[in-house]
Amino acid sequence: MAKAKIETFAALAVELSSPIRMTTPTRQLQLRYFRQQQSTILDTIEQLVTLESPSDVKAAVDRVATVLVSRFEQLGGKVRVHASEKFGNHIQVDFRGNSRQKPLLLLGHMDTVYPVGTISKMPFRLGKHRVWGPGVFDMKAGIALLLHVIEGLLQWNNSVPPRPMTVLLVSDEEVGSASSRQITERLARQSEAVLVLEPAAGPKGAIKTARKGIGEYTLQVQGVSAHSGLDFEKGHSAVLELSRQILRLSELADPQRGTTINTGKISGGTRTNVVPAEASALMDLRVKTKRDAERLHRRLMSLRPFDPKCRITIRGGMNRPPMERTAKVGALYRKAAQIARELGWKLEEAAVGGGSDGNFTAALGVPTLDGLGAVGDGAHAVHESVVVSELPKRAALLAGMLSS
Repeated sequence: MAKAKIETFAALAVELSSPIRMTTPTRQLQLRYFRQQQSTILDTIEQLVTLESPSDVKAAVDRVATVLVSRFEQLGGKVRVHASEKFGNHIQVDFRGNSRQKPLLLLGHMDTVYPVGTISKMPFRLGKHRVWGPGVFDMKAGIALLLHVIEGLLQWNNSVPPRPMTVLLVSDEEVGSASSRQITERLARQSEAVLVLEPAAGPKGAIKTARKGIGEYTLQVQGVSAHSGLDFEKGHSAVLELSRQILRLSELADPQRGTTINTGKISGGTRTNVVPAEASALMDLRVKTKRDAERLHRRLMSLRPFDPKCRITIRGGMNRPPMERTAKVGALYRKAAQIARELGWKLEEAAVGGGSDGNFTAALGVPTLDGLGAVGDGAHAVHESVVVSELPKRAALLAGMLSS
């Protein structure tokens, strides 16, 4: 270990072992430490990004999990692997801490939306101000930050974190969290609060204090087929009925209220000279509140056909409940904003339309703060990237949250 690094650890140990309440100079010392660690953090990001991990390739996600298990075990965490048959395994890491407080749950995911082979077309690349690569923003940089923040806390506190912490990294967040949701909710119920290492919102790195709920529905129509030339009047078009239903459902959208409904895929019919007997549509519903989710679900389930000779069936429901900004969420945000002020910057908050596993924990009433990961843009896109200079600030912010 370099002399400068030893001196930094020594200075931090003196600062953080003092019985005096944490002050701005202590925050600044932490920030300076993470700036010195920036190249090491980037090395970890590269290691994780170059290990591709699409949700639907279990072996690939498990390779990332194996690396992370080793890294967390080196830090002294108690690792538990939750096996999954269809998706990758999920990692739980417990740190006992130096207090009797309930643990903080640190939540993230290892899977990405990119198929194996993307790294050859979209390679990891470090520029002057940004780092690019598949999954770097959503959310492998967040996992790297978490590893190095825990390492710093252990260095400063004689190998014992200031409070109990549980890390949960799941393998199926990008495809709905079917195999991990129960684990996430169980651990959340045992925790004082949940901090989600998903990417920050926007170029200013806002914390996410609200997320929309996501509903997924399938609308199927059964009509009556007929020859479109000889017996047109005897047919009852499933495609026509579906079209009318889609138009009806579009009227439920209320963007000002935060409610949207999108028909993303439709199918139906067989040939142009046959009145179609079958048609279906896949729909995405987004809502801000649980009340709106329940109201619109009832509307969807009560649909009736325009053509009485057609039969409609609708299936589905809310995949992720809304993450609403409660008083407890607001209190967590104010704590984070205060830490950011002590670090010398203003931390904003944002409400976003996308969901995360934080939706599940917030819906349980457990205080949840999302977007504590990296600052960047291009999630799920070819220009996905992270702002390098923001990494130490995000690490210092997370360290402050885990020390409070």
